[in-house]
Formats: sequence, C-alpha cells, structure tokens
Amino acid sequence: MALRIRKATTTLLFSGGITHGTDRIARTGALLSRWISSASSSSAVVADDESSGIYGLGSVLKEYEDYRRSLYGEITHKALLVDAVGTLLVPAQPTAQIYKNIGEKYGVEYSEAEILTRYRRAYQKPWGGSHLRYVNDARPFWQYIVTASTGCSDSQYFEELYSYFTTEQAWKLCDPDAGKVFKAIKEAGVKVAIVSNFDTRLRPLLRALRCEDWFDAVAVSAEVEAEKPNPTIFLKACELLEVNPEDAVHVGDDRRNDVWGARDAGCDAWLWGSEVTSFKQVAQRIGVKV
Repeated sequence: MALRIRKATTTLLFSGGITHGTDRIARTGALLSRWISSASSSSAVVADDESSGIYGLGSVLKEYEDYRRSLYGEITHKALLVDAVGTLLVPAQPTAQIYKNIGEKYGVEYSEAEILTRYRRAYQKPWGGSHLRYVNDARPFWQYIVTASTGCSDSQYFEELYSYFTTEQAWKLCDPDAGKVFKAIKEAGVKVAIVSNFDTRLRPLLRALRCEDWFDAVAVSAEVEAEKPNPTIFLKACELLEVNPEDAVHVGDDRRNDVWGARDAGCDAWLWGSEVTSFKQVAQRIGVKV
C-alpha cells in the first residue's frame, strides 16, 4: 500500500496538473493535503515498501516541501498565518475551573466537569440564527455561554469573567520560544499575521501579553465579519500582508476551521499539534533557520 501512496503522490506532484506554472500550486497543495488527511486516517499510511523501506506520511510531506523549494527557492512561503487560541496561546487554567472558582461567590454550584459539558454543548449550538458569534465585543454571545455553562445569569459575575479573560494572567503562550522564532521569520523576509475567530478583545490581549509587535497584521473575525472556516478571513489576512494566498501557509489546531478553511482560500496549511508541534519546526519547514 505504501508503494501505491508514493506513486500516487509522485503523479500528483509532477504530472501535467501543475508543471505548467506556479499559479496552480495552491490548488495542487490543497488536493495533496486533503489526500494526505484522508490517507493519514488509515493504518496503511505507513507500510513496508520493498523499494525504499518504510515510507510514511513524513516522507510524503517532505516530497511536497522539496517540490515547493524547486519552485520558490529555499524560503517556501512569503507569509505565515497563525491561529490565536489553541495555537499561539491557551488559557493559563482550564476554562471550567475559572468559571467555577470565580462563580462560587455568585452561587455557582456545578462541578468543573458539569460546567465543561454544558459549555461544550452551548458553544456548539447555532448562535441566534447567525453564522457570526463574535460581533464587536461579543458580549451577548459570551453572556449566553456563561449562563448556559453555569446556570448563573448575574451580570456582575459575567463582567468579572469577561474582564478576566482580557488580562495576561488568564493566558499563556503555547510555545515559550514563539517570540524569538517570529523575529527570525520576519528577519528572513516572511510576513506574519494572526487569523483568529475572536472578538475585539484580541488586540488589547496581544498588547497585554507583549506580543503585538510579533505580527505584521491581525485578522479578527469580529472585525472582518467572517469566521473560520470561511475563506474570507484568510483572504483578508493575505490582503493585509499584500501577498497572494498561494504564497501563505496557515498554522492552526482545528482541522476544520484552520486547515480546511485555509486551503479553501488557496493557502497552504499545517495542523498544529500534529503536523507541526513548535514554531521552530514551522520556521524550519518554511526554510528559515532559527
């Protein structure tokens, strides 16, 4: 099976589909990535190939990266797009724990496990018949989430929670070396932008975390009026950076929102925590030495 995977990949990369010019590489990359995603769900991705030993997913990805370098040179992308929550930063403590700890003085009695279950259920439901949850400061949406999660509708409780999640104490960086890596990436001539489903608190939060200067642009769903996986938000980020979508790679932790959404916009995309696990690794895959 691995031999068939290798032959299929080689055919996809080097057949007439994309050898006529770089303008079609985005579509080819998207097709390859979707094929890889499908293949990676099968145990057949890694198998014994008589001609080259073990041939796994990593080799498939390397072959594609080598192909991009043959077209673009050592630096494979002109721009890096980065997801915020779950990729750049995460809550410093579990959200359900914060909801419970702050909520106890307001009469919240649910356990953390129950709050988490109710939170997930509420978050997954359609919001007010609209595809947009984060409108401006998104207070109505978050008030609904807090009440549904905890059973408490006290406005003072909500305001305390809402304010807390705008402070640097509420968050931590997923990768402590992120600042150093982004500096190296920008010095190499690669532009960097945040692409996030978030409300208007994101910019002050980045300032509070002292990482606002790491990015050349910020595309926030509340400002763009489009939420991932809608390609519009990725296209807006590319517009802000003045690059074509096929010249950008997006990194995020959600396969549907980040990977599929970015590829629908024509960007390359890597899944955080799986295909890449640190920003140093991201830089290396782009061709930047850190």
